[in-house]
Amino acid sequence: MKKTIITCFVCCLLGLVKGWAHPYQVSEIPMVHLQDRTRYVSNPDQILSASTVSSIDNILYALEQRTGIETLVVAVKEIEGGDCFEFALQLGKQNGVGKKQTDNGLVILLVTEERCIQFVTGYGLEGILPDAICKRIQNRFMNTPFSQGDWDNGMLAGIRAIDSYLKDYQDGTEQRAETDSMADLYPLLFAALVILLFCFFAYRRMRRKSQCPHCKKHTLYRSDSRLISNVHGIRREEVVYTCSNCGYTVVREEESRDDRHDGFGGGRGGGPIIFGGGLFGGRGGGGFSGGSFGGGNFGGGGAGSKF
Repeated sequence: MKKTIITCFVCCLLGLVKGWAHPYQVSEIPMVHLQDRTRYVSNPDQILSASTVSSIDNILYALEQRTGIETLVVAVKEIEGGDCFEFALQLGKQNGVGKKQTDNGLVILLVTEERCIQFVTGYGLEGILPDAICKRIQNRFMNTPFSQGDWDNGMLAGIRAIDSYLKDYQDGTEQRAETDSMADLYPLLFAALVILLFCFFAYRRMRRKSQCPHCKKHTLYRSDSRLISNVHGIRREEVVYTCSNCGYTVVREEESRDDRHDGFGGGRGGGPIIFGGGLFGGRGGGGFSGGSFGGGNFGGGGAGSKF
């Protein structure tokens, strides 16, 4: 009887322990970032110390501010199915880690019972943080501490190595914003060039018109004129120019518009052109706000290690 009671007690105790060590599904991982946009580490089993979590959060917040890269770090004892890669991939996809425009998300998963560390990169980060670099960081900074049960130092060293490697990375959104800003300036630059060319040729024409054929000095002035005709608002005149330097005279026929004529003025020119909406089309903001991930997508990039 006593043996039966002990056996039942042990079974109940094992059941409780098993309940406490329930393997996580992807949907059960707490997304602390949704409550606080400065937090990136989901640590429901308290595998990492509070000081380590705080240090990692600070590093990853600075990384996002500097580069736009969104990171999710998860540390748990067990996962359903035991497939670290698939679990990390679904964490990234289902939570939309990374910006939608650039897919620059990074998921780092530590599962202590599976003894695995897994990196998964979004499509836009695969070329910046390739599989070989992910594996190298794990081998050099993380696997040895993890094999000794030193979760804090292993994870912190790996995060610092990633941050150091990505220090020169520039977010693709910012690059495109700079390119788009330059593209917006092209019409303005073109218009300025046209105006400059017009002014240049008008100045040259005026200089030629004022140059005396005799002494070559630009001292001709209009001294007399005679109207030849005025048909449909087009005036033809015989204009006399005299050089103030040598007294040489030049007679030229010139045409000009008579703005007082009914066929012109008011109805033809129409006044200045107004461009609706301004020269530059407004560009929407967006990006990271409200403590949510940006909707990035993932392929098969990244690397995993057993320790």
